[in-house]
Amino acid sequence: MTGLTRRDLGKLLGATGAGISASAIFSPFAKAQAAGKVVIVGGGAGGATVAHYVKKEAPALDVTLIEANSTYSSSFFSNLYIGGFRTLASLNHGYAGLRKIGVKVVHDYATDVDTTKKTVRTRSGKTYSYDRLVLSPGIDIKYDSIAGYSRAAAAVMPHAYNTDAAQKRLLKRQLEAMKDGGTVVMAMPNNPFRCPPGPYERAAMIAHYLKTKKPKSKLVIFDPKKAFSKQPVFVEAYDKYYKGILELNLTTDIDDFSIASVDPKTKEIITKAGKKAKADVANVIPQQRAGEIAMKAGCTEGDWCPINPENFSSKKVKDVYVLGDAAVAVEMPKSAFSANSQAKVVAADILAELAKKEKFPARYRNTCWSLVAPDDCVKIGASYAPKDGKLDPSGSFVSQRGEDAGVRKQNYAESVGWYDGIVADMFAKTVSGQPATKKG
Repeated sequence: MTGLTRRDLGKLLGATGAGISASAIFSPFAKAQAAGKVVIVGGGAGGATVAHYVKKEAPALDVTLIEANSTYSSSFFSNLYIGGFRTLASLNHGYAGLRKIGVKVVHDYATDVDTTKKTVRTRSGKTYSYDRLVLSPGIDIKYDSIAGYSRAAAAVMPHAYNTDAAQKRLLKRQLEAMKDGGTVVMAMPNNPFRCPPGPYERAAMIAHYLKTKKPKSKLVIFDPKKAFSKQPVFVEAYDKYYKGILELNLTTDIDDFSIASVDPKTKEIITKAGKKAKADVANVIPQQRAGEIAMKAGCTEGDWCPINPENFSSKKVKDVYVLGDAAVAVEMPKSAFSANSQAKVVAADILAELAKKEKFPARYRNTCWSLVAPDDCVKIGASYAPKDGKLDPSGSFVSQRGEDAGVRKQNYAESVGWYDGIVADMFAKTVSGQPATKKG
């Protein structure tokens, strides 16, 4: 996408009413009126965005971003890499832009939080003090949610469902190495999980790869749910483009297609309905939970972190915010768009408290695009505002069956523009307008 304007970027990123907009990338900022220390754990769509906006709006604030990986490999758009529409390199981003504006970027593992002393400790033994702490740790995989699955098993039956580039590369290489006529099996997760449409876009991308590269092969899907996000348009696409290649097994009142167990030695998958499948390539996506550091900070109830919807502050711990996939935002899906939107509200709240900036009512937005075939992209989204202790959705929309091909093609162009925009927003980059896609 070329010629992305400030107005275009604002529309795609869903600028909040929290006093921060896409203009933050392009305009000078007033100096902070007060100093303070902000520590952010997790350098993805949530954490990196908070670091960008807080430092840009209040240069005098001490902003430290703790992120284990020196390169961020985005989970969003990674399905397009698997389908052959995007390079792996195009998903990888560094933190030079944030350093340039004065963010202290620390590549280390945050191992513990002392909320009494207000400190974060890292694996290297260093300690960082904070006035406000932002946790955006994403998800951890619950390996034990499926009998027989483990970290070791993921090296054979990859989940490819976090920011680990090696997992994405492994799944793609297994597909490339599989003989034509082989069977790919996908084990879907139960709710809640990161990016509700994500596994179903991946199914379409794998089926597209098989159709174009290994047409004698088959994709078998086992799903523990009776319904899933954007189901009508996904099923329409499966029938239209991948009939005879993709087999979707949804749980019903009679059959439960939850995964009972897997065997990484034989690559056999067994469902609770008793159905067995021998996979040549197995993509097993287990249940998930908030990143471990959130639990150590005392922010979790069960697997996830309850928050106050007006600013995503923790309901459990004072002066700590939790956003993105780790948070219980119920009505808002766990997506990069959501995390980026939440981050702007968090940043504005911190700026109001530590830099005496004006505070505005919070507004949030989300859109999720899913590519189902070349130039055929579907989407879903809504706006959200705090109401009665929850996030109240409004203006909801979702792609419909039978839409014009031109609409679907425009959706795809829109999604590519959004990707370029959110990466700039996260990492304080200039929007390059250089395409990072390739033909599938």
